Amino acid sequence: MELQLNEKVVVITGGAKGIGAAIARGCAQECGIPVIVDQDGEAGKQLQTELHSSGKACGLLVVDLLDAENCAEAVDRTMQEFGRIDALVNNAGVNDRVGLENGSPAEYVSSLQRNLLHYYNMTHYALPALKKSHGAIVNIGSKTALTGQGGTSGYASSKGAILALTREWAVELLPYEIRVNAVVPAEVMTPLYENWLGTFPNPEEKRRLIVSKIPLGKRMTTASEIASTVLFLLSAQAAHTTGQILIVDGGYVHLDRALT
Repeated sequence: MELQLNEKVVVITGGAKGIGAAIARGCAQECGIPVIVDQDGEAGKQLQTELHSSGKACGLLVVDLLDAENCAEAVDRTMQEFGRIDALVNNAGVNDRVGLENGSPAEYVSSLQRNLLHYYNMTHYALPALKKSHGAIVNIGSKTALTGQGGTSGYASSKGAILALTREWAVELLPYEIRVNAVVPAEVMTPLYENWLGTFPNPEEKRRLIVSKIPLGKRMTTASEIASTVLFLLSAQAAHTTGQILIVDGGYVHLDRALT
């Protein structure tokens, strides 16, 4: 299937590692131009070097997206270097375990800054460029917005808001032919996920327990499988798809638990 991403400039927040890096690699393989936006400069540079060594174009912006001004700067620098933005993937975030009992009002607001506000800010500042390109937006959500997890009010409510914004923006941006969709992962082995497993007394036992409850194949979803869905939604092959929430999780969220 030809995705028609050739020379398309795709801005990916949190693009240096995990799911974001998989999206960047997939974009480059489809001859698009990923622009990695991440605060981890070392990881970003390693990925950029990897893509350049295989003859692929790739941008890198080392910025902290907590401040709205930095989001504006990321968009401005992308436009200066590449002259256009064809797609935006809002992906950056962290399950920071700010809960109702194990948090405070101030920590909750900080969690929203880490996990929600930059989705709005990046989209707001990228909108003029996306209007010109009739571009596409994919927001990365989380199963926590649908299932709850316990002890992570900030992250879960941020991801719930992201799903609502996906539908809201899909409506608002119809006149500009800008498509907006969301992809919801569940259990994907990323560096952040490994760190989370490390908080348990027996990480390997916890991993086996989780995997045993994933209906399709009794395995975790790979980052590249999430990336493939994202790239499809960005592509011309999804030209009439907007306002959709796609759950890519091997049936973990929505299939009967009796199956496990």
